[in-house]
Amino acid sequence: MYRIISGKWKSKRIAAPKNFDVRPTTDFAKEALFSIIENRFGMDITSSSVLDLFAGIGSISLEFTSRGCQDVTSIEMNARHAGFISSTATELEMDKQINVQRGDVFEYLKKNRKRKSYEIIVADPPFETEQNKYEELISLVLNNPYLKPNGLFILEHQSRTKLEHPNLLDTRKYGNVSFSFFKANEPKSEEEVDKEEPENSDAKSHDQPSEI
Repeated sequence: MYRIISGKWKSKRIAAPKNFDVRPTTDFAKEALFSIIENRFGMDITSSSVLDLFAGIGSISLEFTSRGCQDVTSIEMNARHAGFISSTATELEMDKQINVQRGDVFEYLKKNRKRKSYEIIVADPPFETEQNKYEELISLVLNNPYLKPNGLFILEHQSRTKLEHPNLLDTRKYGNVSFSFFKANEPKSEEEVDKEEPENSDAKSHDQPSEI
């Protein structure tokens, strides 16, 4: 079970089936996270597009939509979990704000490099994720145009996992869980773009992926 902290559905408790193997972000950590997003980084949630990776049963996605975000894309590999996000969003009349897609996050990021950019990207990989997979995830997000120039990438991880990256802005610890905040890469110069053009000449652009 988890609770929506603020917005239209403030204090609404969401109960998933007991046989779901999930670990939603705690209410305490989630409340702190959204305070940091809005106050420390000055992000306007209502006008932001959000990509929620490893969306689980929708704790973060539904929090964004309850707070007025109109464009949330949720990626979750488990079919039942993805279905739960969709059905809950429909029940709460937020289904037009959330696009739920089922699939592996790493494969999604490799296949959709040129399709859409976001103001905010949040990732909550499984707790047992190895250091090298965290590093791969950071690289896939930051080295492709997923983040808009002033965007923010937030990675939830075990507090014992220490991340280092030139784009790392801050890390906040809440017990066993920490959030690390990354800025987008600096825009590439025209010369760098020209060098990459031949290998990317076949890439097609779409507003919204319909499948992974």
